[in-house]
Amino acid sequence: MEPKYRRILLKLSGESLMGHQGYGIDSERLASYAGQISDLVQAGVEVGIVIGGGNIFRGLSGAAKGFDRVKGDQMGMLATVINSLALSSALEAVGCSARVLTSIGMFPVGEPYSPMRALETLAQGRVAIIAGGTGNPFFTTDTAAALRAVEIKAEVMLKGTRVDGIYTADPEKDPSATKFDSISYDEIYNRGLKIMDLTATTLCRENGMKIVVFDMDTPGNLAKVLSGENIGTLVY
Repeated sequence: MEPKYRRILLKLSGESLMGHQGYGIDSERLASYAGQISDLVQAGVEVGIVIGGGNIFRGLSGAAKGFDRVKGDQMGMLATVINSLALSSALEAVGCSARVLTSIGMFPVGEPYSPMRALETLAQGRVAIIAGGTGNPFFTTDTAAALRAVEIKAEVMLKGTRVDGIYTADPEKDPSATKFDSISYDEIYNRGLKIMDLTATTLCRENGMKIVVFDMDTPGNLAKVLSGENIGTLVY
């Protein structure tokens, strides 16, 4: 495979890690992700990863149940660290070196994040897994992924989801929804499409960061995106 991109930021959904379970981490799904990511590294791609924590705890839903919003978001940040450690372990198990960097001080669980440390990690041929969100409450992991993509000068942000791209409406609720092969940021705003929160979308738009939204749960799709196959939706 001749990769289309040489440095990427991969945003993974915490919910996707559940697989067919209702909670937690599915070991088969984790192993599938690790194998696909390892293949990219072997092809010479520099991979940074931000992973959500919704399979363990989501701050917003916690706030809806009476949790203090700040504490709820901090719990969500810790959930992303758990997922990052699990992914790191799965990558190491297939012979792919990975480093967990955290936006909040958690030594020795993870090393403190800085763009320079992340770039050093990528230059060494290791996967940089950046945990803890932005380190601040009221920001989603999508915003964290957008921020880290810009900071590490990624060529593209790949958003792995449960659906195969961006549609005119939610395809799980509206069978007549049609998929976009590509869409501009302006059109996303005008149509009110919720591919990410507005903070994340604006951050990518203002910094010229392309996004590819694709189905990560189908094995082989990650390699197809990197080889330039027209799966998913390109946001430009």
